[in-house]
Amino acid sequence: MPNITFIGAGSLVFTRNLCSDILLTPALQESTITLMDIDARRLEQARSIVQAMVEKRKLKAKVVATTDRRAAVTDADYVITTFQQGGLDAYKLDIDIPQKYGVEQCVGDTLGPGGVFRALRTIPVLLDLCDELDELAPEALLLNYVNPMAANCWAVADGTGRPHVGLCHSVQGTSEMLARWIDAPYDEVNFVCAGINHQAFFLQFRRGKEDVYPLLWEAIQRPEVIAEEPVRTDLMKYFGYFVTESSGHASEYVPYFRKTAQMVNEELAPRFTDPVNHWFDFARTGGYLRHCLHRLEQFQSEYDEIVAGAFPTARGHEYGSYIIEAMETNKPVVIAGNVPNTGLITNLPNGCCVEVPCLVNASGIQPTVIGDLPPQLAALNRTNINVQSLIVEAALTGDTDAVYHAVMLDPLTAAVCTLPQIHDMVTEMLDAQEQWLPQF
Repeated sequence: MPNITFIGAGSLVFTRNLCSDILLTPALQESTITLMDIDARRLEQARSIVQAMVEKRKLKAKVVATTDRRAAVTDADYVITTFQQGGLDAYKLDIDIPQKYGVEQCVGDTLGPGGVFRALRTIPVLLDLCDELDELAPEALLLNYVNPMAANCWAVADGTGRPHVGLCHSVQGTSEMLARWIDAPYDEVNFVCAGINHQAFFLQFRRGKEDVYPLLWEAIQRPEVIAEEPVRTDLMKYFGYFVTESSGHASEYVPYFRKTAQMVNEELAPRFTDPVNHWFDFARTGGYLRHCLHRLEQFQSEYDEIVAGAFPTARGHEYGSYIIEAMETNKPVVIAGNVPNTGLITNLPNGCCVEVPCLVNASGIQPTVIGDLPPQLAALNRTNINVQSLIVEAALTGDTDAVYHAVMLDPLTAAVCTLPQIHDMVTEMLDAQEQWLPQF
């Protein structure tokens, strides 16, 4: 049975859900699950949750917890990364400092100044981890869930060459939403989706052999659909295809929606009028940070509720357990994976990180060649890839100039700030986050 290691296991809900998926997979029910986190209290609570699942389901899986990363990865077959370097202290700086200069980020973990600095904090940790894997678990597959996905995976590819795949749930969640909008059973739809993480596009969407994109065009005219996804419906209307990442997130990667605080608070956020959609608050500057701070305050009650509540009875749509199952049993599965662009999308730069359909079986991760994206989609992707390439340059070389250039080329920042303002903002962020940026 495989040895499966989690780095950053103190994320209780995510660890609970992904471990539940693993433990609901018959072929994996005797696995060793090793949980590692630097926060001993959260780690012990994560261990108790996973151990309770094992005992309730009467399984033979073994659960181990350690704060020692080297011990955690020794002889691992699969290493799943879910950590947040710098925690909420660093994250708050990612949001607050750019806001002083007029950059209104609602999540700030993928692009923008926040995404740049989150990557610069994270990449050294990933590279150190990969060095440990070379020594202690040379055959292990790295399954990365840490954002910013594309920059992190690109740095792993260029900096280490280790086998890895980046995983997200935006393709699964969006495809389920689109099926709901056209009233199609999810098991009857099929699609081709490709691009970069958080900005991939559904190039085809079918029900059986029927092209149902005309039904999607009808759907995005409906007021209740616009209320649910105001940014993504706009992007489809003007770019021609539906994008994977939710409207709040998607608004940060382009220069059209967040030019001023007034625009965000009086025009963008009020468009999220679907009563069950939480993005009306998340769309405002720092919305996701506020959510994270609230969850930190509610941490103990969250833990108590998880322990007291019923554990999941069915596997979720995260790809992690399906990948491990496919590689262990040779039962094939298709996932949306973030992998190096080795001619997979021919009008995006070679070597960048792309998100494409991948076949997974005992032979590993096998990406699909897509060819050219529609030119307007490739052009939009390249605006984000430009930033990612300079992040990787900065992280791998310690070139501080590349940090400034990365933020200068960010589409939202460039729509808001002058070059001197960007320079001052980056300088302030470098000074404030010095403790997490050893490469500089």
